[in-house]
Amino acid sequence: MIYDIHQTTAYSYAHAVPVARHVVRMVPVARPGQRVVASHFAVEPEPVEWIETRDFFGNTVVHIRIETPHTQFRVRTRARVEVTAGPALDPAASPAWEAVREAASSCLDPGPNSPAHHMFPSPAVPLSPAITDWTAKSFPAGRPMLAGAIDLMRRIYADFTYDPRATDVTTPALEAFNLRAGVCQDFAHIMIAGLRGLGLPAAYVSGFLRTEPPPGKERLQGADATHAWVSVWCGEEDGWQGLDPTNALIVATDHVVLANGRDYSDVAPIGGVLIGSGKQKLSVEVDVIPMPDASPAREPEPD
Repeated sequence: MIYDIHQTTAYSYAHAVPVARHVVRMVPVARPGQRVVASHFAVEPEPVEWIETRDFFGNTVVHIRIETPHTQFRVRTRARVEVTAGPALDPAASPAWEAVREAASSCLDPGPNSPAHHMFPSPAVPLSPAITDWTAKSFPAGRPMLAGAIDLMRRIYADFTYDPRATDVTTPALEAFNLRAGVCQDFAHIMIAGLRGLGLPAAYVSGFLRTEPPPGKERLQGADATHAWVSVWCGEEDGWQGLDPTNALIVATDHVVLANGRDYSDVAPIGGVLIGSGKQKLSVEVDVIPMPDASPAREPEPD
């Protein structure tokens, strides 16, 4: 799959902002199964400082400073990205979840792809006994890791309501869990909290969904903004597998990765500090347009 990605994020301020510093993570990078053919990233107003780096997890991070008084801050990303699906795995053939937990707990790899970084509480994902107990129903003794993770994903999809009005970006995972409602960020955090509560590694992934569904398919939830899903470690051989609880999909070619980390706090698209007062308004426009011969996402396989 090859996609043309157009994203515009704009902040409007009630009063002029004289000085602002921003940290932006909105530039896709090459990853296993993902090739960036071309990309262009721009902000308005013109910054006086622009520093582009990579963080520990390999995400592109742009630090900018603006000293021009402004009532709007606009970020535009344009990219062409090629996505290749990994081999389809048999969920029933993955290792037992207890074996995956043991392998992760004994892992000595300090690198960014190590499961060791994604087993413990993180700033936006504290552990919760209630979420852990609910998650444990998907992991009876000896169940294959990927089969259990897919079952958990499906339960979130079935039991929770997608409702952008129910939560905001600061809503704790436990609150969204109790509401049984939220958006992709909430569902990802809930799934991660439950897996980590069982000692299983799970990472947070942000990115995009294709905007135009294949013929006969419904438009995916979250396609109009930056999306979030979960990457689950299934052992040394099967590695990291992407699961989208918002849409009950195994990640294949409908998802384009922007950034990954322990939780939303590691991958927030835009952060920073500004000097000003009054309210601000955010608008986001996203188009992920498939080139000809687009293929659909992979539906979850039966257990």
